[in-house]
Amino acid sequence: MNRPVMRGGREALSTVGRLGDAHPRQEGPLDLRLVPPALAAWGTAALTVTGSPWWAGLVAVACAVGGAGLLVAGRGGAGRPARPWRGPSAAALLLCTAAAAASAGLHGADLRRGPVPGLGAEFARLDVELEVTSDPRLTRPRISGNHAAPTSVLVEADVVRVTGPDGGTARTRAPVLVVVGGGGKGDGEDRGTRVDGSERGERGDSGDRGTASPRAPGKSSQVRGSSWLSVLPSTRMRVRGSLAPPMVAGDRVAAVLRVGSGERARVVGAPSRSQRVAGELRAGLREATGGLDADARALLPGLVVGDTARVTPELHAAFEETDLLHLMAASGANFTILLALLIGPPGTAQRVERRGLAPRIGLPLRTTAVLGGALTLGFVVVCRPEPSVLRAASCGLIALLAVATGRRRSLLPALATAVLLLVLYDPWLARSYGFLLSVLATGALLTLAPRWSAALRGRGVPARLAEGLAAAAAAQAVCAPVVAVLAARVSLVAVPCNLLAEFAVAPATVLGFAALATAPLAMPVAKSLAWCAGWPTGWIADLARTGAALPGSGMDWPGGWRGGALLALGTAILVLVGRRALASPWICGVCALLLVLVITRPAPLVRGVTGWPPAGWRLAMCDVGQGDALVLAAGTGTGVVVDAGPDPLLVDRCLRSLGVTRVPAVVLTHFHADHVAGLAGVLRGRAVGQIETSGFEEPPDQVAFVRREAARRGIPVVRAVAGERRRAGPLDWQVLWPPPDPAPTPDGPNDASVTLLVRVAGITLLLLGDLEPPAQRALLRTPAGARLPPVDVLKVAHHGSAYQDPELLRRAAPRVALISAGRDNPYGHPAPSTLAALRARGAAVLRTDREGAVAVVGGGGGELRVFP
Repeated sequence: MNRPVMRGGREALSTVGRLGDAHPRQEGPLDLRLVPPALAAWGTAALTVTGSPWWAGLVAVACAVGGAGLLVAGRGGAGRPARPWRGPSAAALLLCTAAAAASAGLHGADLRRGPVPGLGAEFARLDVELEVTSDPRLTRPRISGNHAAPTSVLVEADVVRVTGPDGGTARTRAPVLVVVGGGGKGDGEDRGTRVDGSERGERGDSGDRGTASPRAPGKSSQVRGSSWLSVLPSTRMRVRGSLAPPMVAGDRVAAVLRVGSGERARVVGAPSRSQRVAGELRAGLREATGGLDADARALLPGLVVGDTARVTPELHAAFEETDLLHLMAASGANFTILLALLIGPPGTAQRVERRGLAPRIGLPLRTTAVLGGALTLGFVVVCRPEPSVLRAASCGLIALLAVATGRRRSLLPALATAVLLLVLYDPWLARSYGFLLSVLATGALLTLAPRWSAALRGRGVPARLAEGLAAAAAAQAVCAPVVAVLAARVSLVAVPCNLLAEFAVAPATVLGFAALATAPLAMPVAKSLAWCAGWPTGWIADLARTGAALPGSGMDWPGGWRGGALLALGTAILVLVGRRALASPWICGVCALLLVLVITRPAPLVRGVTGWPPAGWRLAMCDVGQGDALVLAAGTGTGVVVDAGPDPLLVDRCLRSLGVTRVPAVVLTHFHADHVAGLAGVLRGRAVGQIETSGFEEPPDQVAFVRREAARRGIPVVRAVAGERRRAGPLDWQVLWPPPDPAPTPDGPNDASVTLLVRVAGITLLLLGDLEPPAQRALLRTPAGARLPPVDVLKVAHHGSAYQDPELLRRAAPRVALISAGRDNPYGHPAPSTLAALRARGAAVLRTDREGAVAVVGGGGGELRVFP
């Protein structure tokens, strides 16, 4: 499962780690009085927002009456004993529950009010007028079988007017998710629905997606061919599309509006002034970062304002794997850094020797507070006033309160108040995993981190290291179970990666916001600031890539709430055991060493424990799911890679486990996504000589992807043609197919797969790519095919599908047959008939969906072994 982007989650790892500083004001018991009402409101909103409005109303009335009754009864009289259950706390709990139920009922009713839900159930096609409420965004590319699913543009909006199929018009306000079919090809390419209008956004940087630079009101024009990605929030548009019910039950939209890529949208209302200013600032930041390295160029706008339009799927996956994804969203950490820069470091805001920019320029406390409020408003506007940004600003203010005053007793009530107000303002937050992660992370930083930091300092750990380690560990401890619920995986590198990223987040954020502010005034200065910010930003990106590529970066874990509860229990036990382990430096050292070994998995150690990779391996078939990726040994640390699979992380890990650092050639048998989408993982950190491909250049989007990745690294791309022979160390291979002018003409990319006959250390291997039976028969009719000898190892064509030529299997007569297929794939690969045919000819069949990665070991004299 893919993990969703959670804006504001796991926040303030880097900036509030200093809450452990000793301060007299931090002493005393925690004030928990507002926590029960906040939790009650949270739970009530989560349960009632998707239910019947009548049920929500009943709960609201009952709790309101009960709360009022407790307030009246709680007044008591002279000499009457106080009863806790009649006190203000119980009344507050019931009244907050009533308010949450009422708010949730009203918000839930919005989804059922008006004609939109009914028209969605009928899949009606109609004209609508809508008001955009979020920044348009592209869906992440997704590999589906042998092709990459086309990206779409997603826009959240409110439908304000509907013109039905009968021509009738109705005014309404219903939230919908607009899905613009076709999406975008990539950076600088526009495939979105056309937008015409007088008040519309323009692309301020033609090389990037989603750059918005709005026109000033009154400058009317009709511009065609512009992407939806340039539309600003608060813009009003008229468009024709098809309504459909929400894709997920209990979603916060009344319907889904699907707009075809050929439809034309007309802008009828300009975005607000604040959104135009925010759009200009964001566009200026994109322009200022345009000359940076690819990773810094993509990440810095996300780190500053949550703009992830340039982030590649590979970089996104690396951040996801290392639990650094919260850095790509506008979060409380960004806001806390800015305000801490204004008022200074921990505990100094109310001292005579105040620090920060405010006292240095002579601002008194009240003026500083006003300036901080203005900064908060600016942050919300630039990062868009969406619920996630409002949540981030609230959590950032709370974290700042801890930093500024050191008064921990007042912080939990402040957090509870923020939760209560946000849930009442937007009850849908109560069902948001991102909101849950935000609150858990902030609560951990206010409660667990100070104690853990003090414990570490008491064991002799340097203060700065203790604070950062405690903050990262506390946030990870409370957030990991929730992440496991969603992703069924636990990151083992999250704490060290977050700890190491801490040192770069603050300078990158401050310099990035400085570039954002100066871009409209002095672009050269903004570019200089962005260049400076690119260094720490590049460090964060490199850290994410390195951590994600480590063999032991994560481990599979049971998904769902059972898996989350199991991980929470395990974390609690680990914390209790860890408290005792801290008393012994030797135990701490051994545990740290074991963790390093588990994460890095040094090849000699892993080989001694698991046997992988086996000594003398000649061919390894990586377990990359439903796809192909093979490695042919060509010397120490050297391997020829045949196909790259669908996932860069998986193939990169496989190559690391094999110790491959040099790749003389990458052979891509054909351009289907399950064979080429992982190419970036092969190229990352390795010396690659060239890329050989099929001459059948379809599908075009994957051909463009391969050429783009090769050009980015200066690697030549050549065409493999039948008859050519190549060597790399002890490895010798011959291209059998396709010929320059194959006959019959290939019916598709599969039939143009590059087919190799490989010889190494006395072993003969036949690699068929995804050849279908017509091409297999044509191969046997060629001179090279007519001389095809029996082989030791056969890479079965097309993941072991049922479409195999019996004559080719008979002629090949393999001793070992290898099949690469994904576990529980929807295609039924490998086919039972193919397995039966191979075994009937005496072949030992190994398949990655059951055995995992497979290696072939052999030497002279016909010796042949397979692992496992």
